[in-house]
Amino acid sequence: MTVTAERGNEMYQYKFTREDMEYLENYHIEKYERPAIAADIAIFSVHGRKEEMNSMRDSGNFRKMPKKEFKILLIRRAYSPFRNAWALPGGFCKKGEDVYETAQRELAEETSIHHAYLFLSDIFGDAGRDPRGWIISNTFYSLINGEACRLRAGSDAWEAKWFSISLSEQCISEKDLSAQRTGETEYRLLLENTDGEEAIRLTAAVRERRGSSYAHGGKDYVIMENSGLAFDHGKIIVNTILQLRKNVEMDGRILFELMPEKFTLTELQKAFEAVLGRTLLAANFRRKIAGWIAETGEMAEGAGHRPAKLFKRGDD
Repeated sequence: MTVTAERGNEMYQYKFTREDMEYLENYHIEKYERPAIAADIAIFSVHGRKEEMNSMRDSGNFRKMPKKEFKILLIRRAYSPFRNAWALPGGFCKKGEDVYETAQRELAEETSIHHAYLFLSDIFGDAGRDPRGWIISNTFYSLINGEACRLRAGSDAWEAKWFSISLSEQCISEKDLSAQRTGETEYRLLLENTDGEEAIRLTAAVRERRGSSYAHGGKDYVIMENSGLAFDHGKIIVNTILQLRKNVEMDGRILFELMPEKFTLTELQKAFEAVLGRTLLAANFRRKIAGWIAETGEMAEGAGHRPAKLFKRGDD
């Protein structure tokens, strides 16, 4: 017997044997407990520091480009559980919806950006991670030009805001046993928004445990302290930032998603430094990206500073 199935615009044909048909007739999926599937998205961007930009505008001195800040988009929950706490944008998969489609839908609802770059970072399904029941979160990260998006809180949120990211680490213990490196590192996360009348500060302390007995590719993350963040989103954010930095070290071209169509080399370097959390040598950086960019033949001009060449992402 041949069965044709449709998924989106794709068609599949399956040839079932008699044995397959007998098995399916006696298979009852409702006998098994099933989790709810959700997609959560860590939406990252880089912005110029608001205080420096205001100072430059007030003084008319544009000689020094403002430092870029690495930021994440969070929503303030409108409903229980964790009402009024801040969380990653996300939602449950709808019937017939692929988890990537869920992530794209949620991203568009929060930022008005469609078909953005999405990367599956990790999957979180720890027992008790959500008081509502067994919920597995497929966590993605997205890189967007935050200055080009339009924020709008979804149906389950009061508001949406950008938070600057500060992540520090401290080695707790380290052992090297037969080339198997184990140990613990504690990460302290500070997320801050200063756009309103009162600053919003969210904090978390997350301990990374390394060893072959742990999940997530030999690592496990445990929340030690948490203030202001919903669910287990503190450790999800830490895990995702570490994943992003690792991927940028392997192939930094993904950070072009943060940039406008045209940019200066200084702007691009500052974006890299904001994400990686460290200063880069200009000469080394420019050698590394030389094959990734193309000149536009245009110059960036602004009051009070020397015009700089504008570049765009290369064809490859």
